[in-house]
Amino acid sequence: MFPNLIHYAIPGFVLLLLAEVIFSVVEKKDLYEPKDAFSSIAMGLGNVFLGLFTKAIIFGVYSFVYQYRLFTPGFVWWAWVLCFFADDLSYYWFHRVSHTVRFFWASHVIHHSSRKYNLATALRQTWTGNFTGTFLFWAWMPLLGFHPVMVMSMQAISLIYQFWIHTEAIQRLPGWIEAFFNTPSHHRVHHASDIKYLDRNHAGVLIIWDRLFGTFTPEVEKPVYGLTRNIYTYNPLRIATHEWVDIWKDLRRARSFKEAWHYLFDAPGWSHDGSRKTTRQLRKEHPPG
Repeated sequence: MFPNLIHYAIPGFVLLLLAEVIFSVVEKKDLYEPKDAFSSIAMGLGNVFLGLFTKAIIFGVYSFVYQYRLFTPGFVWWAWVLCFFADDLSYYWFHRVSHTVRFFWASHVIHHSSRKYNLATALRQTWTGNFTGTFLFWAWMPLLGFHPVMVMSMQAISLIYQFWIHTEAIQRLPGWIEAFFNTPSHHRVHHASDIKYLDRNHAGVLIIWDRLFGTFTPEVEKPVYGLTRNIYTYNPLRIATHEWVDIWKDLRRARSFKEAWHYLFDAPGWSHDGSRKTTRQLRKEHPPG
């Protein structure tokens, strides 16, 4: 097994978080709510703890797939470059699907459940994602020939990069950076509950995928953060499981297999009676002005 790069990044996370807290106090910005921040940190610690077990399983799955690889580029420099782009594309589609399929949203919703946007929010990570098979979005990479160490290293580098973009302390960066890379401005849009911002800007490191696949929206006015239906709790267990509990309730009241299927695999917000709305339905009811 190989060392988890994210563990080495934790001291840097702590220092940047403390710097943002100081900035918030000095500049009199309302960036933090203590209970919310501690909930986010608890979610991050839980994710790291569970990762001690799940990462070994994921590495084993990737290693099994790697036995049947189509190519063997090894660890040469150009293979690392290709691995970076392959990982970033995989992350984009994993992230996009996590917003459009409720089964995956049930794990990802945790990251969007805070009504604050700060570096602590970056730590608000899922406890159930790896158990639902989200890592399989990257399984094509070891099949193609990227070594599991390369794949999982790039996954960690991507998550480390995404930490710093969870901030309101940075507004806009130079145009060429905003054009190619995911930035705080782009990611603030992603965390918004405003209808026009919903399910946009799914990028990991490069924003080019959103521009290419039609999911990019620039930040125009200040976003309202959180969910369309906020959960109003600081309990980490409740944060981690609330959507799974709601899914179970919906499955119990489903009147047919078809309805049960929609409740599990349709877009978040789907309901058989229209009592809740998907992003697409909300946009139809409230088209951009």
